[in-house]
Amino acid sequence: MKEFENKVIIVTGGASGIGKSICKEFNKANAKVVIIDKKEPDIPCDFFYKGDITEKDVIIDFTQKVIEKYKKVDFIINNAGLSKGGLLSCDLDDFLYVQKLSLFAPFALVKLFLNNLNDNAVIINISSTRAFQSQADWESYSAAKGGIISLTHAMAVTLKGKARVNSISPGWIDTIGYNFSPSDITQHPSNCVGEPVDIANAVLFLCSNKSKFITGENIVIDGGMSKLMVYHNDEGWTYSN
Repeated sequence: MKEFENKVIIVTGGASGIGKSICKEFNKANAKVVIIDKKEPDIPCDFFYKGDITEKDVIIDFTQKVIEKYKKVDFIINNAGLSKGGLLSCDLDDFLYVQKLSLFAPFALVKLFLNNLNDNAVIINISSTRAFQSQADWESYSAAKGGIISLTHAMAVTLKGKARVNSISPGWIDTIGYNFSPSDITQHPSNCVGEPVDIANAVLFLCSNKSKFITGENIVIDGGMSKLMVYHNDEGWTYSN
């Protein structure tokens, strides 16, 4: 894809999971892939910075080094995120850490790169369907992923004419090569569980000129699972308390 050739793309949490798949697809498109992660990547990239983006000094040093090397950036993919539980298992510091990772870090990165965004820049924030649906004891993650959707549309308005900003909410994505049961698969109307490349393909689309009229949006990619209404003894489901 010549459209991405030599474009500078920053991916947070790019060493594994969805982030790694995003980096691999942009590598194929001959982009200059920049990864920041606490873990060393095992895929090629143009520049790697090892650090924790919840730390302000790390983000400042990282952005300065990227600006020194590239001057301008084209795409920022705020992918890094995790859960540390919720009301039953998450202490106050853990909850703050998750919010800093998913909200403070994307805000800080965009703010610090604000004057170094190329024309037609794109920012993509990775949210989750857990922003809309919950399981018990997931408050840290659900709150963070709900917040990043709001951050997305706010940024899209502020950055009008300078950058397009969208978010993606993945559903069940197999990042570890799990052996799924038939029920795991058929509970999805798509009749399959998602793969990291499904999200990576959407990221490439949102970074391309094909999506030039899309900004401020959140796109759910979950195989239709959140659209399936399920009752007890419906679709092979039973509930026991």
